[in-house]
Amino acid sequence: MEHIKNFYSVEMETKHGIVIVEGPVPSEHLQLYDFHEDLVSFRPPMQQKKALVGIANLEEGRIVIMRNGNTVVGYVTYLYPDPMESWSDDPIENMIELGAIEVIPSYRGFGAGKKLLQVSFMGDEMEDYLVITTEYYWHWDLKGTGLNIWEYRKMMERMMNVVGFEYYPTDDPEICSHPANCLMARVGKRVNDDTLERFDKLRFRNRYMY
Repeated sequence: MEHIKNFYSVEMETKHGIVIVEGPVPSEHLQLYDFHEDLVSFRPPMQQKKALVGIANLEEGRIVIMRNGNTVVGYVTYLYPDPMESWSDDPIENMIELGAIEVIPSYRGFGAGKKLLQVSFMGDEMEDYLVITTEYYWHWDLKGTGLNIWEYRKMMERMMNVVGFEYYPTDDPEICSHPANCLMARVGKRVNDDTLERFDKLRFRNRYMY
């Protein structure tokens, strides 16, 4: 499968002025930007930058960023599921994972996450992909948002629904370990039945064990 990456860029008004939301951003452009010191949800900013540059270099990797001038204040990543995850047990060529979405606290609350997602799916090539995302409550910034687990989950679902992600049941042990965790997926218009059948087998391991 050829991984086409059509670049899109839009402007967005915020209380901090105009920001640019764009991507998929090539690694050589990412190298030029500073990462805001508050991008700490997953790892320190410099390490996060290095990780995103690495993803952008992958054939299937896609990074969409929000930046104010040369400073990245938010991003979302897409790549094949981690080899350590059960979702990679059957490497489906056109199934990628929304791995992380992060917006610094001072830029939240006016649809920044939603805009990152909308720009991510502007390219027609995204209709060739089944995009999955696994939501685990221990990754959520409950303290920073002041939301409880269920409010946060509802907020995440609403945001994901905007670009066509839907809830999918699964018997995956990690997701089933807490009722707030969930699996969501967006099925592109050109995704075929074979991909969906293989996805079903990954979702329900226990059903196919006997």
